[in-house]
Order: sequence, then C-alpha cells, then structure tokens
Amino acid sequence: MGEQNRTERIATELLSVLGTDRRCGRIAGLDFEEAYAIGERIRTLREARGERPVGRKIGFTNTTIWPLYGVSGPMWSYVYDTTVHDLVGNAGSFALAGLQEPRIEPEIVLHLHRAPQPGMDEADVFGCVDWVAHGFEIVQSVFPRWTFSCAESAAAFGLHGALFIGERHGVAADRARWLALLNGLSVSLRQNDAAVAEGHACSVLGGPVKALMFLVAAIEQSPGSRPLSAGEIVTTGTLTDAQPLSSGQSWSTTLSGVPIDGLRLALIEDGAE
Repeated sequence: MGEQNRTERIATELLSVLGTDRRCGRIAGLDFEEAYAIGERIRTLREARGERPVGRKIGFTNTTIWPLYGVSGPMWSYVYDTTVHDLVGNAGSFALAGLQEPRIEPEIVLHLHRAPQPGMDEADVFGCVDWVAHGFEIVQSVFPRWTFSCAESAAAFGLHGALFIGERHGVAADRARWLALLNGLSVSLRQNDAAVAEGHACSVLGGPVKALMFLVAAIEQSPGSRPLSAGEIVTTGTLTDAQPLSSGQSWSTTLSGVPIDGLRLALIEDGAE
C-alpha cells in the first residue's frame, strides 16, 4: 500500500506542474521499475482528462551525450495526440509557453504497421515499420537546471514536451536500402541559419532501428507497461545534444546520406501568428 501511495503521489505531483512555471523536487530512491509505474499512472491520468497516447519517445539513446547528463543508458515514455504535430511542408511555428527549460532535438521518427516482438533482429524489427520521417522533439525538465537521474527523467514524461513530424517516407518497397540509409545519415542543426551542432545516426545506439529494438526489450522487462501496437509512432532519440530554446529563434536542419528533407521551426511568442 505504501508503494502504491508513493506512486500515486509522485504521478499526481508531476502532472500538476506540467504546463506551468512550477518545478518539482528530486525524487529520492527512484529506480526504473518505479519510474515506469509512475509513467503508467500518468498515462491513465492523462487519458482520463481526454489525452490519447499515440506512440513513444526514447530518450538518451545518443551515447555521446551520456556524460553531459550523468546517465549511462536510455529510457522511454509516451507521446500524446496533444503533443504531436505535423509540419506541413516541413515547416511550422510553435509557442513555448508552458514548457519548462525547453530544448530542441533533431530525431528520426518511425511508424509501426505491426507490433515488433522481443527477440526480433534488426531487419525483422524494421519489417514492422511502414514509414519513416524526420522530426523535432521539444524536450523539457520539471527538475531545475536539468539535474536528474535517468529514472527521474523517465518518470517525468521522458522529458517530452512536443514532437513535430515532417514528411513521411514509405519504406516497404526497399527496406534493405532504407535501413542502410537510416544507419548512415548525419544531420546539421542550425539556429537562425548558423550551424550549432552536428550529429550522426550511429551515435543513437547504432541507428534508429536499434533504438526501437531497445524499446521493445525495455517494455518487455517492465511487465506493467503497455506493449507496442500497430499504428504507434516512435521517435528514436536526438541526433545531437539538445539545444536551449527561446522565443524568436528559428531552427532548421539539413540531413545528409538519406533522401529526407530538413525541417524548419520558428519559435513565436504565445498568441503570435
């Protein structure tokens, strides 16, 4: 009963600060088992208020940034119909109001047409994907100054704030080619057209599909977590370090090694057109 009460209390507290300018204190003694139980409780609470889970985000798949955040492996959480947006023509705008210490991450997004199963190899897991896209994830931290454990970040929405998805590219006609292209792609991230970061897919656990393989295994090891299902999107982790955001900035990307166009996102004041 005590553990159940603690899970409920932490989930309720985390959800109460979401979308506000308030912060949370650190969560003492948190491990991944409890973190994912908190995440599941948050999911049910968000569903109760009308939000619908539409997929998952994987965080800290980029091994090059682990030392920057004091983590040693990835984590995952849900994304919702209220937080996922399409970029028409690979461009759009967004107001940062309600996000806490927001940062931007360029990512690769995968869409499942059937559920991958534990034990599948990389080719078989990719066989469960019917389209791929480039995306921007806006991440945030309810813990001040981005100071947390990896388990805390998993409990706190996986740091997820918003996801913007660009043009979809079907992969069924040539899966082997697309898998090789995804594993070999690189990205240049620019702020106001000045390059600020470079990244490569090989840093994301060896490639986006390998990140999806991590997710399949992690969910299997968390019996209380909802299994992946057909129709879900999975954003596979940042290709560069996350970059701090403020209104008035314009962010864009160029991808190399893959026939996917870059994205552009303008950050506007709340209420601006």
